[in-house]
Amino acid sequence: MKVRSVWLKAFGLWAALTLLCGGAYPLLVTVVGRLLFPEKAGGSLLRSGEKVVGSSLLARAPAGPGYFRPRPSACSWSTLPSGASNAAPTGAALTDSVRIRRARFQTENEPADGAEVPAEMLCASASGLDPHISVESARLQAGRVARERGLDEKTGAGLQKLIEDRTEPRLWGLFGLPRVNVTLMNFMLDTIPEFRNFHQEDGHDARPDPAEK
Repeated sequence: MKVRSVWLKAFGLWAALTLLCGGAYPLLVTVVGRLLFPEKAGGSLLRSGEKVVGSSLLARAPAGPGYFRPRPSACSWSTLPSGASNAAPTGAALTDSVRIRRARFQTENEPADGAEVPAEMLCASASGLDPHISVESARLQAGRVARERGLDEKTGAGLQKLIEDRTEPRLWGLFGLPRVNVTLMNFMLDTIPEFRNFHQEDGHDARPDPAEK
């Protein structure tokens, strides 16, 4: 009889916690999120008309030279599977990757002599899907983007202002650094009329990071 009582109590506790943690709590969080933060709870989706073209939470493969390039990705910006390269900091693989990425960034963007390539453009993020880069990275790429899109000097200055306007501050004013969301910037390049003097015929460039070959 005593053993049966213990089993009944254990089953009752299991059932109660399953309903509470697996049912009531997720439902409450979902409802509150949908009511208070409908856009974020829905995935921060970016839409062109009725078509979903991405999420501001995820980096996308660079579509071509007329777009800002996100951080390198060890998973080719794929959500399945996402992840890092796990290359050892003292290993030759990481050293070679950094060298290739630095050379590519310098060739594409032609920074001023002595200008350092920002660190996040040399190393992939842990998820391979981080959409943010530093403000300096965005500024260094702005000249290439303007040139490839055929923007005049005035519109090119507007592109620099767009970077400033879309700069996100430190988290709570304390953590991290000011940053720019590349996915959102590229989306705006294709939706703001003054920057749309460009068309990429082939869609997004899904080729892997050359440093990961």
